[in-house]
Amino acid sequence: MPNIQTENLIQLIGSLSKAEKRAFKLYVGRFSSSDNAKFIQIFDYIDKTKNYSDVELLKKNKDIKKSQLSNLKAHLYKQLLVSLRLQHAGNSSDIEIRESIDYARVLYNRGLYNQSLRILERAKANANKFNQDILSLEITFFEKKIESQYITRSIDSRSEELALESNQLIEKIDESNVYSNLALKLYGLYLKVGFVKNEKEFLFVKQYFDSNFPDFGDTELGYYEKMHLYNAYVWYYYIVQDFLNCYKYAKKWVDLYDEYPDMQNFEFEIYLKGINNILGALFNLRHHEKFVEYLEVLEGMMKDSTKRNENTEYQLRLYYYTNLINKHFLEGTFDDGLRNIPEIEEFLDQYENTMDSHRSININYKIACLFFGAGDNKNAIIYLNKIINIKESNLREDIQCFARILNLIAHYEVGNEELVEYQIKSVYRFLSKMDDLQGVQEEILSWVRNLRIMKPDELDKSFKILRSKLVKLSQMQYEKRPFLYLDIISWLESKIIGTDVQSVVQEKFKREQLLGESLYFPVKKS
Repeated sequence: MPNIQTENLIQLIGSLSKAEKRAFKLYVGRFSSSDNAKFIQIFDYIDKTKNYSDVELLKKNKDIKKSQLSNLKAHLYKQLLVSLRLQHAGNSSDIEIRESIDYARVLYNRGLYNQSLRILERAKANANKFNQDILSLEITFFEKKIESQYITRSIDSRSEELALESNQLIEKIDESNVYSNLALKLYGLYLKVGFVKNEKEFLFVKQYFDSNFPDFGDTELGYYEKMHLYNAYVWYYYIVQDFLNCYKYAKKWVDLYDEYPDMQNFEFEIYLKGINNILGALFNLRHHEKFVEYLEVLEGMMKDSTKRNENTEYQLRLYYYTNLINKHFLEGTFDDGLRNIPEIEEFLDQYENTMDSHRSININYKIACLFFGAGDNKNAIIYLNKIINIKESNLREDIQCFARILNLIAHYEVGNEELVEYQIKSVYRFLSKMDDLQGVQEEILSWVRNLRIMKPDELDKSFKILRSKLVKLSQMQYEKRPFLYLDIISWLESKIIGTDVQSVVQEKFKREQLLGESLYFPVKKS
């Protein structure tokens, strides 16, 4: 099994496009040495081999000694990064700014102070254009160093100017840091527990948010300060299930790029995240019209690959596929949604090493729900098992809980009576351990437990009783959460009237469109 160093190298080479591989070969071709020839041999072997093996590599390349291999791999990895940096510097303004700082340092070390300052001046203008306050501060400190040691211009006015500039930058960076810390902590809280599920959790999150919210008075915020501020609000309102305010601040986030148009390309992945947050809020509000409007924005971006790197390509496709599935949930078009699964699976395979566990859990659960809605319970179980069998049981506990409940129902639908009996105890233990036994879960588990002693003629009545209980629970503030993950009511209604889940959801969608609002989450259209 390859070690971490080798795995990293394999992943990096695997991520290269044909053009990048060709450019790398041209780059290293400028240097002639025996070591270069050897690490190119390693590059070619990894590039053309699916199952890497040190033993096979050394067999095919006799001039490489085993003792050299580790150093050659490290050298190859470094040269790949240097080549990529040179290739993409023109598409990344922050790399250009850092490059200018490096050039200024070279000139400074040679005693060419005025030339160094001129380059720093241009670099700072570029940094200010893209709101790169940390780089601006680094440049300012470099300028202060030069000005304090060498008389290059009017030191009186320049020293005051640089002192004021550095103080203002430090203040801006501090504000941005506090807001970003709050947003990050709220995100971490969401990954752990998901939505609040009772008044106690709501008060905890509210107190946490209020006590950590900074008071900077009437300071004028810049791009990053505003973006991190809106991000913090989005996470807070998302966690407490106030999706209307969540939408409001996500929209402020996206509208920020009208105020700072240069930042849309510079921070494209953050712009994408803002659109994804809008879509998440609109999905939970069941605001179909606006949801489709923003989904079409992502769809348009999918068709235009201009100036996209691997990271933004991954983020864009992840957000698009996730929300495409959500669109099918809203409309009840589960069969149509299944046609997208091969393309989504190809995406998941391509970015297997890039995707984190949280997003993997989320998209696998959505695919499972798509199969469940289409009546394909066997495939739903396959995707649910991908979630149930993960080792990180403390990640997205909410989805892990509902994955087990859906798995229980899917096995019941398939007719796996013995597995249902076993899983009732297993699910109950898991939910108890996770402290996630709300009214909805209790009612579902109680109903499933009684199935084995229920007579066939009692089944229809039990569906109606359970549905009635769940409808009442769905109107309660902290009991709405389960219905964001699993539309169990539509499943029960399909059993009662003798149809499929898809038809029930489609009928509800038609009624929502006629009423102009959601059945569970009313929202004014604006």
